[in-house]
Amino acid sequence: MRLLVLGGTRFLGRMVAAQAAARGHAVTCATRGLSGSPPPGTRFVAVDRDRPDGLAALTGETFDAAVDVSRDPAQVRRALAALDGRIGHWTFVSTTSVYADMETPGQRAATAPLLAPAEDGSYGAAKVACERAFGGSALIVRAGLIVGPGDPTGRFGYWVARLARGGMVLAPAAPEDPVQFIDGRDLAGWIVRAAERGLAGPFDAVAPACTRRAFLARCADALGSSCHPVWVDRAFLDRHGVGRESGPYALPLPLPDTIGDASRDVSATLAAGLTPRPLEETARDTLRWMEESGGPVTGLTRGEEAALLAAWRAEQE
Repeated sequence: MRLLVLGGTRFLGRMVAAQAAARGHAVTCATRGLSGSPPPGTRFVAVDRDRPDGLAALTGETFDAAVDVSRDPAQVRRALAALDGRIGHWTFVSTTSVYADMETPGQRAATAPLLAPAEDGSYGAAKVACERAFGGSALIVRAGLIVGPGDPTGRFGYWVARLARGGMVLAPAAPEDPVQFIDGRDLAGWIVRAAERGLAGPFDAVAPACTRRAFLARCADALGSSCHPVWVDRAFLDRHGVGRESGPYALPLPLPDTIGDASRDVSATLAAGLTPRPLEETARDTLRWMEESGGPVTGLTRGEEAALLAAWRAEQE
């Protein structure tokens, strides 16, 4: 294929471009080029999607398939207009944040209710507006938490780094709540294969869920670490101002409070060819990448976690 990646220099977009090139496709990465360089074996074209004529450098070119990861509905509409009639198949990488119901477990992409689309609304509402622009012939990939080597967020990295140290690990209860994520390499490979097949429709792109207890235990075992989780309730975390997602002084995802967003029914996606690798492999590869590259970690520092563990023990006595 002649494949256009609108992006292609950072994390998932870069993995898509690299895996497509490895499969023998002619890959063009169209981006500003500010987030890094495109992978070897691909072609770079400088564009600026914030400008009305920002895709002019692609004038006259045609592609068998294109992948867009934008979160800006205006960018998406400009790309669809500028490339109208010149793209054989579109893939849009959306998010599971598009869903209106984050509490009901086991929902499916084809039937779950969506947020109202909003140009300048939340991340999820803006992605809904982007999805609407593509219509029904595109592949809509609603990605969950994307993890693994190269992850710039440091959220999964927090748990890998923490579990590798061993000892008493502060963990948010309840241990049987679900956890769900996808290794970026598996997601990228599926996106390329799905484009080759011309797959269309909405799909939740995450691996099947496991429990928080299993997540921590399997990662610790994979890293050869001896850990003992200390399950603290959410009220305790709230009283001490511990964040729920990413950033400093937080227990970051993939341990969300929103059970519905961590228990998607992905049977249709698995049937369509998504093949998640074992969690243990992702954990080991992520730790190796972090050690070699200084990959980011976000969340509690050692001292902050120790202080919280001490406060928890004091409250239980």
